Amino acid sequence: MFVRGFKTWCENIAAQHRSKLQLQPHEPLNGSALAAQLGVDVVKPQDIPGVQRDTLRVLLQDDPGSWSAVTLSMGGKDLVIQNPTHRGGRPNSDLMHELAHLLLGHKPGQTFISGDGATVLSAFNRSQEDEAGWLAGTLLLPRVALLHIRRQGLSDAQVIQLYNVSGDMLRWRVHVTGIDRQLKSASRFRTSTKAR
Repeated sequence: MFVRGFKTWCENIAAQHRSKLQLQPHEPLNGSALAAQLGVDVVKPQDIPGVQRDTLRVLLQDDPGSWSAVTLSMGGKDLVIQNPTHRGGRPNSDLMHELAHLLLGHKPGQTFISGDGATVLSAFNRSQEDEAGWLAGTLLLPRVALLHIRRQGLSDAQVIQLYNVSGDMLRWRVHVTGIDRQLKSASRFRTSTKAR
């Protein structure tokens, strides 16, 4: 699925950006703080001059579930437009996903509003989306943070609040990293060693 070394690279990137923001490797990383560090502006559609009312109505009222965030690059400046109707940990995850695309050097896809008002993405690259999804998850919840969370005995509700992530993101990262299996195996090893 990913090229060899990609997942380790993502863990290293998560650690590097925490370090640049003077955070410990296990501490929460906020998407807005990372965007500021990268020089990326984050705005809402209504903050963009010249956006028509009809377009805003479609994006924010008629069909807000059809989009999360989009990155535009203009004149060497990157801009993330974020859906302000989303709640909980999703906005942080959406922003981190867009920042992951930038960190990976992906070229933004083109979007446009069709004649009936629907937002259409002209090109979709599954490989790039998978890479950005993995890096975004790693930026939000790197292995070192998941180990810290489990060792501290934090509840899922505490993690969701502290790391500003969704329950789905937390469960996915725990599953794909195998943290619980790793800790269970280590616990069994310690128990069997003591029994000897």
